[in-house]
Amino acid sequence: MPAVQSLIAAHRNGAPVGLYSVCSSHEQVLLAAMQVARQYDTDLLIEATSNQVDQFGGYTGMTPAGFRDWVRSLAQANGFPADRLILGGDHLGPNAWQSRPADEAMAHARELIAAYVAAGFHKIHLDCSMSCAGDPHPLPDETVAARSADLARAAERTAAEAGLPPPVYVIGTEVPVPGGEASLEAGLSVTTPAAAARTLEIHRQAFAAPDLAPAWTRVIALVVQPGVDFDHSHVHAYDPDAAAALSAFVDTRPGLVFEAHSTDYQTEDALHALVRDHFAILKVGPAATFAYREAMFALAAIEDELLPEGERSRLPEVLERCMVAKPRHWQAHYAGDAQALRLLRRYALSDRCRYYWGEPDVRAAVDTLVANLRRHPPPMILLSQFMPEQQRAVQAGRLEAEPLALARDRIAARLAEYARACVRNRGGVATGNESSGAAGLSQR
Repeated sequence: MPAVQSLIAAHRNGAPVGLYSVCSSHEQVLLAAMQVARQYDTDLLIEATSNQVDQFGGYTGMTPAGFRDWVRSLAQANGFPADRLILGGDHLGPNAWQSRPADEAMAHARELIAAYVAAGFHKIHLDCSMSCAGDPHPLPDETVAARSADLARAAERTAAEAGLPPPVYVIGTEVPVPGGEASLEAGLSVTTPAAAARTLEIHRQAFAAPDLAPAWTRVIALVVQPGVDFDHSHVHAYDPDAAAALSAFVDTRPGLVFEAHSTDYQTEDALHALVRDHFAILKVGPAATFAYREAMFALAAIEDELLPEGERSRLPEVLERCMVAKPRHWQAHYAGDAQALRLLRRYALSDRCRYYWGEPDVRAAVDTLVANLRRHPPPMILLSQFMPEQQRAVQAGRLEAEPLALARDRIAARLAEYARACVRNRGGVATGNESSGAAGLSQR
């Protein structure tokens, strides 16, 4: 039985295990994730979203095959076993082509699914919840399910033609938009058992055709809203009591678990509780790049203390200028006066600045920062001021005072919370206060 299905089966048989999914295309995030997976002896599920990676390149410029090759090259260069990597596709459907008529959008979506499956992506989230041009708003559940079944048929055909193991599927979509809500002021509603049951039944009917019956047996998870989310500056914490009825519902559906999106910034205790309550697939994305941004800003502050002004990278200022000059990734999401927008661009939990790390000016500033701090290693007193957790790890000999190793350690500390929530032994390999040991990765 493939690894994902084995883990879900173990969970449904009572083992306190789960699966964490790192949804990021940032190199340092993925390197940190590989170190965490190695440390906690877990498989590593890396998911690309439909706007990051598609048959035309997405915003990363990578096709599914290109993303696969890049991730595998990172793993090989850093000694991470290829057989421990699992690739997934998130929100795969007509999302990127909503402005076009449904027939055209779905034709692109079928090509998208085929490209992911042909590239060896094994875990496929089918999401056809969005309305296309001419569609009613909201889209009827029956239409969502029929379109999802259509894409599953394309996935099954592609896997068979390529001689690949057939994929496993996740169906449904969470109430909040991917990447967090714009605001939590209106509150957050947990999915009702009745709504979950309706989604499952309508999809079961849509998959009832003989050629899709095998695919239905590989539907491993349903995306629901367990009552967790975040906006730009607040986190809605998990309340087990509020989700109790939903958790009890999945007990009546053998072989199925829930997939929880937008779990970023939850406490580690909350992550453990989510897995316990059958929200056994935990997605994390913006929190990882948020940790990277925190680390890089801390390193820039150290640089400011060490070097004369003319030699500094001025990374925060370069990032700000780039975001102002190219506002398309944040303008529709942030609101307020000039000062509020400045704070949101830099520090919002939704972390829209993650879209800008690949911009040439920003990359050049990062390179300058890293080169400066390699020539002038951060002294302990400045590490203590700006990166105290990493300073303690350096002092203890668990971490090298190298800039990217320090940044990866900051990221890994966040990802390790997910790994500990998903491994059988709650104590794991290390306590939450220990360094992740990310310095063991190659310097890039």
